[in-house]
Amino acid sequence: MQDTETYKASILLRIPAKIISYIFHPLFIPTYIFIYLMYQFPTEFSGITLWKLKMRFFGLFWFTAFFPAFTVFLLWRLKFSNSIYLRTQKERVIPFFVTMFFYWWMYYLSRNFTDQPIVLKFFYFGIFISTSVGVIINNYIKISLHAMAMGAASAAMILFAFYYHIQITSAISITFLLTGIVCSSRLIASDHSNAEIYIGLFVGIICQLIGYWFSI
Repeated sequence: MQDTETYKASILLRIPAKIISYIFHPLFIPTYIFIYLMYQFPTEFSGITLWKLKMRFFGLFWFTAFFPAFTVFLLWRLKFSNSIYLRTQKERVIPFFVTMFFYWWMYYLSRNFTDQPIVLKFFYFGIFISTSVGVIINNYIKISLHAMAMGAASAAMILFAFYYHIQITSAISITFLLTGIVCSSRLIASDHSNAEIYIGLFVGIICQLIGYWFSI
């Protein structure tokens, strides 16, 4: 099978693949990372009240998941796209820029927050860079956003361990496993070719490394 071809699976495989794709949608990954940091490094949030922490969490979800998703919904209802699934490269352009803006905004805010993990700064910057690179690559291929997000999550987990000088082997292993499952699900769902998956992973990983290099 060549990279330009997409894998065709039976409906019994496509259904769970779709469910996994929804659960680990790229827009949810920043929220999942924030939840992980809350439980893994609670002392990093010691300078913030419980109410403010809830508001911080709500704001993160609002900016990185709700608003980009709502933009996609509006584009669909206004007939700028044929569906909410953004199956063509052209339909993805505006959502790319909207998401890029909100990722940049989260990075900008994180530079002034002293009551949350500093690693969020490089994570936000990394996902901002990845969307910036992704929108350029989108002109040539339909890069996998799921792979890009999971690649970023995998790289971020390793960088968390490196920055805090701790062993989080279980968390890293689980993230790697989920990355493989999600990427396989995208292939099974016949949404992407091998090349689009691999390039997405590469972009997500490299951009996190760049974010770490320039932000920490």
